[in-house]
Amino acid sequence: MKNIMFSALVVLVSANAFSQTEKKDKDREAIKNMCGCYEVTFNFAETFNYANDSLYKPSKTKVDKGLEWAQLVTDEDNKISIQHLLQVGNPNEPYIVKHWRQDWLFENTDLYKFNANNEWTYQQLDPAEVKGQWTQKVYQVDDSPRYEGSATWVHVDGKSYWENTTPAPLPRREYTTRSDYNLTMRGNRQEITDYGWLHEQDNAKIIRERGKEDFVLAKEKGYNTYVKVDDSRCAGAAKWWKENQEKWAMVRAKWDEVYGRNTDLQLENKVDNKVLFKYLLDEEAYNEKDKIDEIIEAFVK
Repeated sequence: MKNIMFSALVVLVSANAFSQTEKKDKDREAIKNMCGCYEVTFNFAETFNYANDSLYKPSKTKVDKGLEWAQLVTDEDNKISIQHLLQVGNPNEPYIVKHWRQDWLFENTDLYKFNANNEWTYQQLDPAEVKGQWTQKVYQVDDSPRYEGSATWVHVDGKSYWENTTPAPLPRREYTTRSDYNLTMRGNRQEITDYGWLHEQDNAKIIRERGKEDFVLAKEKGYNTYVKVDDSRCAGAAKWWKENQEKWAMVRAKWDEVYGRNTDLQLENKVDNKVLFKYLLDEEAYNEKDKIDEIIEAFVK
């Protein structure tokens, strides 16, 4: 009887391990399906406001379109990194804009949670809390932090999606025009679709002040579609990345060293009246490791 029970237990454990491996493979496939060339449409509309000011003016509805190349940078068992590049202008002589980057880490326990005013609070999670989950870490164009959160990829009824709510800085379309709130609580949903993938957002615009409860100023809906097109249309962006990837590997390595300190992080808005991405996007002055390390460190308080 003991032998039978032991054999049954071995079979059960083996089946569970196989199931977990199969699930992880599906997760990795879904994440990597976000790579390639896409026609992107960004849609944002403010839905409700809770302002105490009767003269409050909501943000205008925003609709933008573009061609975006999502380049697979890292493909490891527990880490997948995707760099996004915008390609604009004449297809024969396109202009390339380094856009955001997303890293996916399996069962990651180290998070940097945005806390307004260019501050991120380091948070270490219990391994049991993130078992089977993937952290999506989203970075600015200069690879400085933006937002991150951990959740489980779901594969059900023919759908594959991941969703999480986490605090984030204001998006670029807002922080250049708005100063009446200082934090976005981002409800993110990434779903793989038959046309490509969908990034759906349900966001809250929040005023955060020390010693006070967060005040929700307004809410916003985002609906961003990534429609897959032939990779040849993004040949210019792919070429740009091939020519510039070594520099940005050095930038990522420096940031990895900063993040690896595992402590709260506060960044300067400007150094010598200049934001970080304007330094790093200078291909001639900042293409050596020493200069890259020096300028990034100058922004770390």
